[in-house]
Formats: sequence, structure tokens, C-alpha cells
Amino acid sequence: MLYPLLRRLLFLLPPEAAHRLATSGLDLVAPLLRRPPPRHPVEALGLTFANPVGIAAGFDKNAEHLRGLAGLGFGFLEVGSVTAQPWAGNPQPRLFRLPADGALINRMGLNNHGAEVVAGRLAARRCGVPVLVNVAKTPDPALEGPAAVDDYVQSIRTLAPHADAVVLNISCPNSGDGRTFEEPAALGPLLEGALAARGARPLLVKVSPDLAPAALEAVVRLSLDLGVDGFTATNTTTRRTGLQTPAAALEAIGRGGLSGAPLRARSLEAVGRIRALTTRPIVAVGGISTAADARAALAAGATLVQLYTGFVYGGPGTARRIVRGLAV
Repeated sequence: MLYPLLRRLLFLLPPEAAHRLATSGLDLVAPLLRRPPPRHPVEALGLTFANPVGIAAGFDKNAEHLRGLAGLGFGFLEVGSVTAQPWAGNPQPRLFRLPADGALINRMGLNNHGAEVVAGRLAARRCGVPVLVNVAKTPDPALEGPAAVDDYVQSIRTLAPHADAVVLNISCPNSGDGRTFEEPAALGPLLEGALAARGARPLLVKVSPDLAPAALEAVVRLSLDLGVDGFTATNTTTRRTGLQTPAAALEAIGRGGLSGAPLRARSLEAVGRIRALTTRPIVAVGGISTAADARAALAAGATLVQLYTGFVYGGPGTARRIVRGLAV
């Protein structure tokens, strides 16, 4: 396998530089990646997925690499998070590797090109697999209350006609006051606006792994009462317990959302708690890097699975390896 060597070389670069280089290479070889995604079909959300393995939001924020990613065998893609207005995000460095833990920490700050630009790319897409768009609030502190809801609604109206489903990001730990939308008093008006704006597209709610069980149940029940179509579990975590990376290194990194292997158990727990409340589709994300991880998520109640950090560490063959493993 060539990827372990390539990964060592990429990991000599700062994480964002390595990401840009890797995705540029993906674009160059995209015309050669003509194989359809491996088959392990799933019917959900009114859509047909060739297989249940997708790329999570955050990897291709701006819908620039859809053909290349689909060529790597993913059964679906999720772009974003996208905000109504273009946003530069937080100052660099803002993405950090934790190799000892198979994890990443990011405080990207929702950097993206904005809803209008991403909608244009989605309208022109030719990737052959379902594409979900993840929508968040523009992290402008002046946007509060009804203005914040209007910001979400603007994005959804712009993006939904060009996507196969919309994922409402109410739980990003890097979006300022965005996490307040997990409070029922704020979530209700947001969901009402989002459901009115999404047209015929399915709407999913993405939840945090850090919610207490009662708070998670409140989010799920309210979402179900108002008519959402499914859930994504989970976003990144702000917790740092049980890591192999030394405390001094974590302190030097500072704040941010942790993803990867340390999130696996918490994500599985959230999937199980949501499944106990509904039969609607659940997308599991968090710590998935192997077929065994994906199988555990599906057994816990997930309908589909996604990976990001597992893809970074596992390389371009990860999706096909997982799908092959699921077929065994």
C-alpha cells in the first residue's frame, strides 16, 4: 500500500496545506476515477444510496471535489458547513493532528465561500451520488434571535433546490452562539423556519455528542414533533478525556472540536438513544474508519455512516475497504 508512505509525507506539512495538496491531487485524477461506487444499497430519505458510506461535512466545504470523492467509492457526499454569507473562519493554525489518538482537533470557524457560490457548484455537479448540504449560521455575533433564524433560512432557500437533502448544523462547537440552538426555546423557531424553507428536500438535524441524555432527548422529540426527516449523530466534541496525546500538547493546541477514534463510543451512544425514540433515518459519524466501526454503528441503529478523520488517516481506499467489509 502506497498511502502509509504518502501519509508520512503529507503529515510533514501543516494540516491545511496537506489538505489542499491532497484535494488538488484528487481533482487531477478525478477523470481517471470512473468506477461506480461499490454496491451495498440503502433506501432512505426518499433516495437510493449505492452504499451506506459517505464523506462527512467539513472535508469538501465548498463542493469543489465532488467527482473525485465519488470516484473513491463513497455512496454519498456531504458538503459544508455552508453559511449564508462567505466567511473566512478563525486565524490559522486552526487544524491539528493527534496521531497517537487517530484524531483531529479543529477550530476552523466555519470558513466557506457562502451559499450563493456553493449553490452554483451544486447546480452544475456531475458526481452520480446523492449530495447532502450542511447549513450553519453565519458566525457573525450580530446575528441573534430572529436574525439568526433568517440567516439559516436564507441559506436553505438558496441551497436546497440543488441538493438531495439538507443537514441543519445546530451543534458546531466553533460557531460562536450556534450551540444555543440546541436549547428548545431557540430550536423550535429555527426548525419551523428551516422546514418551511427546505421545499421538498429531506431535512436532518445534526446533534452534539456532548448533550446530556435528557437534553438530547428534548432535541430529538421537538425535532420529530415539528417534522424533521432524520438526524446526524454526531458533531465533534469539546471534551478531552481519555486521550493518549500529552496534556501539555493539548493545552498548546487550545480550543476546538475533537473528531476521530476518541469520539466513537460517544457517537454510538447518541445513535442508540436517538434510535430508541424514532424509526427515521440516522446518519452516524464519529470515529468510523473500518468496516467493524461501520458495522457497529449500523447495529446501534444507524441507517448510513460517514467518515472524515478516518479518511484522513486511512487514505483514498478507505470507503471501498469499508464497503467490501460490510459485504462479508
